[in-house]
Amino acid sequence: MIEKLIVLEDVDPIIFYGVNNTNMQLIKALYPKLRIIARGNVIKVLGDEEELCAFEENIIKLQKYCAEFNSLKEEVIIDIIKGNAPQAEKSGNVIVFSVTGKPIIPRSENQMKLVDAFRESDLTFAIGPAGSGKTYTAIALAVRALKNKEIRKIILSRPAVEAGEKLGFLPGDMKEKIDPYLQPLYDALQDMIPAAKLQEYMESNVIQIAPLAFMRGRTLSDAVVILDEAQNTTTQQIKMFLTRMGMNTKMIVTGDITQIDLPASQTSGLVQALHILKGVKDISVVEMNKKDIVRHRLVERIVEAYDKFDKEKKTIKDKNNESINKD
Repeated sequence: MIEKLIVLEDVDPIIFYGVNNTNMQLIKALYPKLRIIARGNVIKVLGDEEELCAFEENIIKLQKYCAEFNSLKEEVIIDIIKGNAPQAEKSGNVIVFSVTGKPIIPRSENQMKLVDAFRESDLTFAIGPAGSGKTYTAIALAVRALKNKEIRKIILSRPAVEAGEKLGFLPGDMKEKIDPYLQPLYDALQDMIPAAKLQEYMESNVIQIAPLAFMRGRTLSDAVVILDEAQNTTTQQIKMFLTRMGMNTKMIVTGDITQIDLPASQTSGLVQALHILKGVKDISVVEMNKKDIVRHRLVERIVEAYDKFDKEKKTIKDKNNESINKD
C-alpha cells in the first residue's frame, strides 16, 4: 500500500467536493480499490501504485476544470475519469466563468473591442457611461490573466473622491472609510472568484485593492493594474499612476467623463491624459456609449435624459453668451 497526499490549488474545496460532498462520494465510488480521505484542501489516498497514479492524474484534470469553470458537475467527473472530453459550455468569446459556472462574455461590440485592445496594448483606456460594462469587463480580463498564470497579481485602484459625503465624516478607521469607494471592485471579484479563494488571494496580496494615493513610489510588475473612476483623478495623480508600470504589466484605465466629481477649478486627469497620449504607440482607447449599457433598461433611458438636458443647457448658455457679446 502506498500513501499519497494531493493538495488542491486554485480551486475552492467546497465547489470541488460538491454540496454535502456529493462529488467526493462519486469519485470514491469510481475508485473502489482506493481509500480516499478529504480534509480541507488536502486529499489523502492509500492504495496500489498504478491505481493511485491514475487517480492523481484525473484529480489534476478535475482540478484544472474546476479552476477554469468555477464548477464541477457529476457528468464532468464521470467523463474525465472515463477518459472522455467533457462537454464544456465554452465559446471563443468567453473571458472567464462566474462562481456559478455561467460564462462571462463581452455583451456588446465595444466590450469586445476592449477585450481585443487588452490583448494588443499594454495600456488601454475604456471610456463610457455608467453600466456600459467597462469595469466589469476589465476585471474579468484581469482574473483570466491571473488564472492563466500570465501575471502574478491583480491591482485595483480608485481615487477616493467624495460624491456627497466627506471621508472625515464616515465612521471607522481608514480602511473602513475607503472601502465604500472600492465596493464595486469587490462586487465584480466576488462574481468571478469563489469566496474562500478570493479571501486567500487578498490575504496574500495576490489581489490588492487600494485607493490611488497608496500607489505613489511603487513599481507595479507582473500584474494587471486597473484604475477605475479615473475621471476623478487630478492631472498629477494620473501621471503618477501611469508611470508606475513595470515589466510584464498591463494597465486598464476606466472612466466616465460625464461624471466628474472634482471641484470646478480642477482639470480631470483622465481628460488631459486622453489628449496628451493620443496616438502614442501601444496605447488603445475604447469609447463606449449608451448602446453598451447592460444594467436595467431604465439606466439607458436615464443616461439619454441627462444627455438631452446637458445639450439643452449648453444651447441656452451659448445663446446667452451670444446676446452678451452683441450688446
